[in-house]
Amino acid sequence: MIQSNPGPLENVRVLDLSRVLAAPYATMALGELGADVIKIERTPDGDETRHWGPPFVSGEATYFLGINRNKRSIALDLRQREDQARVRDLALSWADVVVENFRPGTLERWGLGLKQLRQENPRLITASVRGYPAGDDRPGYDFVIQAGSGLMSITGPEEGPPFKVGVAVSDITTGLFLVGGITAALYRRERTGRGDHVEVSLWGSQLAQLATVVQGVLSTGATPRRFGNAHGQLTPYQIFPSSDGWIAVGVGNDNQFAILCRALGHPEWGQDPRFRTNPDRVNHRDALDDVLSLAFQRRSTKEWVRALEQAGLPSGPVRTVPEALDHAAERGHDVVGMVPHKTLGDLPQVRLPWKFDQASADMMTGPPLVDQHRDEILALIEQIRRPRKDESQYE
Repeated sequence: MIQSNPGPLENVRVLDLSRVLAAPYATMALGELGADVIKIERTPDGDETRHWGPPFVSGEATYFLGINRNKRSIALDLRQREDQARVRDLALSWADVVVENFRPGTLERWGLGLKQLRQENPRLITASVRGYPAGDDRPGYDFVIQAGSGLMSITGPEEGPPFKVGVAVSDITTGLFLVGGITAALYRRERTGRGDHVEVSLWGSQLAQLATVVQGVLSTGATPRRFGNAHGQLTPYQIFPSSDGWIAVGVGNDNQFAILCRALGHPEWGQDPRFRTNPDRVNHRDALDDVLSLAFQRRSTKEWVRALEQAGLPSGPVRTVPEALDHAAERGHDVVGMVPHKTLGDLPQVRLPWKFDQASADMMTGPPLVDQHRDEILALIEQIRRPRKDESQYE
């Protein structure tokens, strides 16, 4: 792939043997940063997420569309020797990075074990996504990881069943950790000339994402509880009902709380001994919630947002996803762009948020159809093999 303004990973070649979400999200991100990504899909149906829906657009699953741009696709049967040989040639003679998320032992059975590939090509960087850390070969699914990692136990209303997050956050975070690991390995290879193996698990990624919560457990042994839309260590840091909807308010220090009290018309609350400092407010959370909820219900969300923004306080309405996209467009936020798709035409997609002064990190090509680039990839493999054929004439 060629960009008019090359990305920082220009000339990096990624062989993507992965499917579903975590690893494909990572390879999409690498492609957006300028890497050339070849996606190996299983024949004839391709990546499983091509069939996850509805919604579908002209037969294409929006799930797949959202995580697979900037890739070329070829469908192969890795149980067959010829297709194994094709992947092997790409891995050893074309790729800088090979990414996979098969169950441990699968690639070895096909003669494509990553350790062996790196022995034959010491510059090769290999990367794996696992469900759980090394030695635990259970398959990992985001929903199960959210449940087992403790995330669900701190998500949702204070009373009632635990809740998952509304997007596959464990998968997405794992993909981003994988991008970081791969780019670090590429940087190290520039200094040492040798590749490395990067492995990231959904379980490990989700525990790392718990960050401040898990640190509290490690330091105190206490089991965190759910706070609904509130914050365990800060208050007010939550949503409140207005006269016509909801408003989100984030107060991060005592000075901001005093400003909030003045904006609400109750400066005396800032001097109330129950509310003067953040620990005071956390210890008297219920009493504070009561008085703030009554105050916010006096005016509309729009009125409160305007007032609090003028006061310099972080706040905003609770929006639906379509409303959020409309708001971004109204504010001129460059978060949605168009990519060309072979059958759908111009396809709108959300950009990844990197910005560089001296390089591009932008959407280039749309998600491929299954096997869309078969002819050009087979031609590339033939080109890789040709020097060996030419050399054999002189043996």
